[in-house]
Amino acid sequence: MWTDRTTLLYGEEKMGRLREAHVLIVGVGGVGAYAAEMLVRAGVGTLTMMDADTVNPTNINRQLCALHSTVACLKVDVLAERFKDINPSLKIHSYAEFLEADKVTTLLDDVRPDFIIDAIDTIAPKCALIMEALRRRIPIVCSMGAGAKTDVAQIRFADLWSTYHCGLSKAVRNRLKAEGMKGRPVPVVFSEQQADMNAILVVEGERNKKSTTGTVSYMPAVFGCYLAQYVLERL
Repeated sequence: MWTDRTTLLYGEEKMGRLREAHVLIVGVGGVGAYAAEMLVRAGVGTLTMMDADTVNPTNINRQLCALHSTVACLKVDVLAERFKDINPSLKIHSYAEFLEADKVTTLLDDVRPDFIIDAIDTIAPKCALIMEALRRRIPIVCSMGAGAKTDVAQIRFADLWSTYHCGLSKAVRNRLKAEGMKGRPVPVVFSEQQADMNAILVVEGERNKKSTTGTVSYMPAVFGCYLAQYVLERL
């Protein structure tokens, strides 16, 4: 069995819990795709992915779905095919669309996940997803910024309110404060390394994107592995 080594580590009872679990991952680019694959390889039985993006040549340096042969393909389609090849019994659902802040309640009504991984890099839908998960008491773990950073030794688990040296964390905190959610525990993965400001370029005219950030192959992957560990240990 392809799960024998994991079963040897976790045992049959825990593997049964994973087979019955349903995880929602919003954003399957650099970070989210690696988190998703680690869950699939560990034996999680049902996965829902949401991401409207297609593969761009600039994704090839770091994203699991990005190959020259997959350029212009929907990321969720590339990953769904890959994940079914890992686990043919996997139940997988894909939404090839951007998550809009006002559609979060509908999404969670439809999906009803046991756990949520937030790998969104746009503030409004990211915060809307976090707030609705907290209201519904659905466990969630969030990725903060992996761009413009290079040191995996400085990646940490933390509560959102304890993070630092992370522009995305700051923006999320400010939005949650404004919505009356200050102090509500939000587990995150972040890097305490200072971002290299020379690796950040401001862009205009792109949907859900105000800057382009320099990245290196391994950082998003390690962030994704951290997220997967957090979810697996709690499932």
